[in-house]
Formats: sequence, structure tokens, C-alpha cells
Amino acid sequence: MIGLQILQRQRAVGLDLAKRYLDVPVANVSDCMARMSAGGAHLRPMHGGGRMAGPALTVKTRPGDNLMIHKALQLARPGDVIVVDAGGDLTNALIGEIMVGDAVRRELGGFVIHGAIRDAGAIRAGAFPVFAAGVTHRGPYKDGPGEINVPVALNGMVIEPGDLMIGDDDGLLCVPYAEAEALLAAALQKQEVEAQMVAEIANGTYRAPWIDETLRRLNCPVQE
Repeated sequence: MIGLQILQRQRAVGLDLAKRYLDVPVANVSDCMARMSAGGAHLRPMHGGGRMAGPALTVKTRPGDNLMIHKALQLARPGDVIVVDAGGDLTNALIGEIMVGDAVRRELGGFVIHGAIRDAGAIRAGAFPVFAAGVTHRGPYKDGPGEINVPVALNGMVIEPGDLMIGDDDGLLCVPYAEAEALLAAALQKQEVEAQMVAEIANGTYRAPWIDETLRRLNCPVQE
């Protein structure tokens, strides 16, 4: 039944590949995806810091209800990132310290909550990745409905079950399952280029000819 169902995930990015993304800034991956995908700037890291990378176990729930999130915790495998589409509503918190503790025990990869959390101090004091849209002390309901392992969308960023979810201090990004290998290679190459730029800035040899080239192409007058 649409709106109340628990499905099996048909495929998932491997943990070995996911872990290689922990060495790559989200911004570099985003640049290699033409800067066209994002979960929104309001989805921020709520934990003490550190990168996240793991296959998505998706949850779609009505705002303010966490029944299916509890079930997702039972179904999740080590390394999974539980991605919750709760419509971005901040009225009720969907997870807190207890559920995060359970996720840590199960060796999951993180939480992404398109909604609110609580127990923010305890979560901020820990390293377990939690990304959310806000904080409130008001607790959740546990009545459903909801769905597990269905496509979800966070501000237009579509996440299919098993896609790769990555996150760092700059925010979140979904890497489609079929593109994960190729995008990692492209992001690592971009990282090398940027490392060279940083080194050139440090030693005073950095040049950016593209700036004047672009201005000339735009026929922009430049007074000498």
C-alpha cells in the first residue's frame, strides 16, 4: 500500500567504495556533478564533526512521526545511512540521543533527517554523523504512516535506496548508485588540481588567466 509499506532494498553501494569517499570533500564531488544536486543549505551537521559516507536506507514518514525510523534502525546494516524525508517540518523531533546511541551500537553510517532532532547537546558532543534541518524539544508521535526503501527527495535531491550519501561541514550530497565509481575518480582528480592551486598560492606562483579570458569573451571594458 502506497504510504504504508516496507520494501527490500534491491542494491546498495559497497562499503569499501563508500569509505573511499571519506577522503574527498563533498564540494569536490558536487563540482563534478555540475553543481546541480543538493539537499539544501538548511540540512546541517549536528554532530561534533567528521565526514559521512554510506549507502542510503530511505524512510518516508509523515511530519512529526518516527515509527518507521525505529523500524529502519532494526533493518539497517552496518555502514548504512538512514535518510528520512519528513517534509522538512520542525514541529516535532524525530530522533534524539537514544536513537543515535542505538545507531552507534549497530555501527551505522549516519542519520539524515529532513526534519528536526532533539538532545542536540549530546549529539553535538559525539562524532556519529547526524544531519538535520533543525532542533526542537518536542518529541515525536509513533503512529505512522510511512514507507521504507522507497525513493525520497530532499529539496529536489532524489535519493534511491542504496545510493551513496555523503556529508561534511559543507552539507549533504547523494551520489547515484550507478555513478559512484566514476564520480570518485573525477573528484580525486579535482582534489589533486586544487591541491596544486593551494601550493601555488602558498609559494606565490598562482595565476588565473581564465579571469581575463572570460572578461574578454564578455566584452567587458577594463580601464588600465
